[in-house]
Amino acid sequence: MPEQLNLTLPVRTALGRDDFFVSPANAMALGLVESWPNWPGGKLLLSGPPGAGKTHLTHVWAARSGADILVASDLAQADIPALARGPVAVEDVPSIAGDDAAQTALFHLHNLVLAEGHSLLLTGPGDPAHWGLTLPDLKSRMQGTTVATLEEPDDTLLAVILAKLFNDRQLMPHPDVIPYLVGRMDRSFDAAREIVERLDALSLSEQRPLTRALARRVLDATENPALPGWTS
Repeated sequence: MPEQLNLTLPVRTALGRDDFFVSPANAMALGLVESWPNWPGGKLLLSGPPGAGKTHLTHVWAARSGADILVASDLAQADIPALARGPVAVEDVPSIAGDDAAQTALFHLHNLVLAEGHSLLLTGPGDPAHWGLTLPDLKSRMQGTTVATLEEPDDTLLAVILAKLFNDRQLMPHPDVIPYLVGRMDRSFDAAREIVERLDALSLSEQRPLTRALARRVLDATENPALPGWTS
């Protein structure tokens, strides 16, 4: 059979509050986000591994507060005084570790937003002390911010994350696929995203349903890329 042309369909990521599944891995972070506007000092830092839900919670908060959302790497070109007229969320702060202009812009945004009586949400993985920021005043402000931590997923959350990733791609795996994956895959959000992406591509290219057998092939190839049956 000729290989099926791989047509990439849009991924519709659900980012509403009702789409956020609460588990012990993220309950504390959600509680702190929802405690707004009573954040200490008017600011909060969301920390967690890639895929843990930082962007999802950022959008939940923005919908509630009316905040603008931007990526830290865009700060050097942003209109800081205009942004500071309302609440702001800045994602992926560690991405500006080597960018002096963006760090300076974030420092001024931090001060202006709080001086105007608004709130600031920041996101990034791990301890802000290890973000590589080089502007001393900015580093001290990050380290003086309350941190809400999202942990790696437990079994229940991992199953929900897989189901959400499949749903975002408008995919319907067989009922035994998600339990099979949860019991055998690496326990991380990055692994879940990669496996669903690979299953989607393989299912489409071979015109096969999303079955446990297909999941086994993807897991085997993920653990040992030299095995036949999968090419990226």
